[in-house]
Amino acid sequence: MASTWFRRIKKGILTSTHEKKEAPDGIWHKCPECKTTVTVKELETHFYVCQKCNYHNRINSAEYFDILFDEGEYELQFENIAPKDMLGFVDLKPYDARIKEAQKNTGLKDAMTVGVGNINGNGLVIACMNFNFIGGSMGSVVGEKISRGIDYSIEHKLPFMIISKSGGARMMESAFSLMQMAKTSAKLTRLAKAGLPYISLMTDPTTGGVTASYAMLGDVNIAEPKALIGFAGPRVIKETIKKDLPNGFQRSEFLLEHGFLDFVVQRQNLKEKLTHVIEWFMKGK
Repeated sequence: MASTWFRRIKKGILTSTHEKKEAPDGIWHKCPECKTTVTVKELETHFYVCQKCNYHNRINSAEYFDILFDEGEYELQFENIAPKDMLGFVDLKPYDARIKEAQKNTGLKDAMTVGVGNINGNGLVIACMNFNFIGGSMGSVVGEKISRGIDYSIEHKLPFMIISKSGGARMMESAFSLMQMAKTSAKLTRLAKAGLPYISLMTDPTTGGVTASYAMLGDVNIAEPKALIGFAGPRVIKETIKKDLPNGFQRSEFLLEHGFLDFVVQRQNLKEKLTHVIEWFMKGK
């Protein structure tokens, strides 16, 4: 009896059960800390804070402004300012190309956004850093927007606040970036002489030249829970001093314990706390 041979045209049995189904973007969020998965809508409802482990997810100016300003209403300032590649800097790619790519991906012109609005009826100018724009790095535009924001506060007699979230100075701008440390510090002196408060909120991470300048100069220095705050990173420090670092080193709670912060605040309580601070400083003004 002759044998009959069959040859598969396709390998394996292909059905819908074998296809990997990806969750659509913008619907689900997995906590980086405890890996709990929730809907993005639920995360927004809880101020982008994990309800299981209290991890404060990184957010940028648009989210902070919606959380803090009354009815989410505010007026953006100095949106016409954009960075320039003054040095023709090139590392893995030209700096000019990095700028254009970051602007396309984020819809922002640079890593700083300034908004003016009310917090429980109290006027406030907020300069908020955007970590999604080249790691929230501090370049000439960041310094200029802070400077103009302070001028606006003085002119309109409003308190001023910076929300820091940064990897530090923008190396692609070299000395132009480093000069912003002195520039912003000098401007904050003018704000103090005008008798107006400066509130500094440090979020995860606040590092490098930002920490070494305006982030630590607040009349009130506050931070979100477990935010990394420091100049050099823990790994660099450990390699330099050749010693193990204390538990929680450079985290908000560690800095609070050692006198670098006035208080640590949960994001859902931030608006209420800021209201108390503003009303205390502005009483009688």
